[in-house]
Amino acid sequence: MGLRELLAGLRGSSPSWDPEPRPHNAHIHLPPNFSAFDSVEDAVAQARSEGAVLLGAANYYDYAVFEPFASQCVQNGIFPLVGTEILTWMDDCAERGWLVNDPGNPGKAYLCGKAIVRCGEPTPWAAAKLSEIREGDSRRMEQMAERIVEALRAAGLGIAIEGAEVRDRVARRHRVPPETVVLQERHLAMAVAEKLAAADDPEAVSQLLGCDPPSDPIRLQNEVRNRLMKAGKPAYVEERFVPFDEAARLIRELGGVPCYPAIMDGILGGPSRFESSPEELAGRLVERGIPAVEFIPTRNDPGVLEAYAVAARSAGLVVAAGTEHNTLGRQPIVPSCKGGAPIPRRAAELFWEGACVLAGHQTLVARGEPGFEEAEGGVEERIERFRSVGCAAILGVADHA
Repeated sequence: MGLRELLAGLRGSSPSWDPEPRPHNAHIHLPPNFSAFDSVEDAVAQARSEGAVLLGAANYYDYAVFEPFASQCVQNGIFPLVGTEILTWMDDCAERGWLVNDPGNPGKAYLCGKAIVRCGEPTPWAAAKLSEIREGDSRRMEQMAERIVEALRAAGLGIAIEGAEVRDRVARRHRVPPETVVLQERHLAMAVAEKLAAADDPEAVSQLLGCDPPSDPIRLQNEVRNRLMKAGKPAYVEERFVPFDEAARLIRELGGVPCYPAIMDGILGGPSRFESSPEELAGRLVERGIPAVEFIPTRNDPGVLEAYAVAARSAGLVVAAGTEHNTLGRQPIVPSCKGGAPIPRRAAELFWEGACVLAGHQTLVARGEPGFEEAEGGVEERIERFRSVGCAAILGVADHA
């Protein structure tokens, strides 16, 4: 059974809406993306242990992991939501010097795609665009690896790093084919950090990093990224981003729903100019035709999170929440706010509704029916319909585990 057939079968006996929030997470990264998890089984086991009824993956640019992910989820009574994340560029924000949802680069913006049901059978345009993105990312990682080697040699360290070698290591670690690995900066940083930790010349390592190397491997990896790989550092290679509108088109052609991941007070100094207030963020997303917004509550204070979530929903946006799990540090699957504070009740209700809407979209599109943006009716009518379909599907999977 293929992915689309599996997803099409995830439906309840009849549409029904239960507004009581259930534990869930709409956004994690799975290996071979850089991830807190060693495997799909690892992620699903943690989700099940926490009572999650829905788990959403948001991987970069290769989707081979989704079929085993969906299968494992269903076997464990968890509804699988499949998705992607795309690095994009907003020309207008860059011209104004506005930060969007990246803390350090004006104009750079992340865009998620939820419920990308057609990822296994993309349109010709979508297939070409994905190939272009992957090839560009691969070239950039190779160039960064070369510049890292130059920096290592300049510091007197005879350490070799090659992109192909790092890719093979990632594939072996997660037991996946090498061609499914999309290298990220964190993969390179981890490989360099491991070799620096084993180096027999601590003075040269200190010279390279400009500081005493931390003994903690995660902190060492972060120092490698920050001091070698970020903009203006020796190994930096300029990123090539997909225009924001093209990314939204790609998500739609993959069968998904474009969804903006907000950061708000998760960066030093508070919300970016693009996210300057709850109402302004909601208005800007509506103007750009983005129908959904996602929050990572662990970054946010409860009051800030609730204000932005309520404003987004009031503007007719679908509202979701997740954790990313895109670093090595482990945290709970079921989200909470900054410092472990609970998510406010109203926000939790909206996140559950949003998860159900997205699950309804995935279920109906997998069955060949119109999705959330194409369906007839006004936004509230469509939210009511899709949340009922999705809620029945989610609870149906949970009940039949």
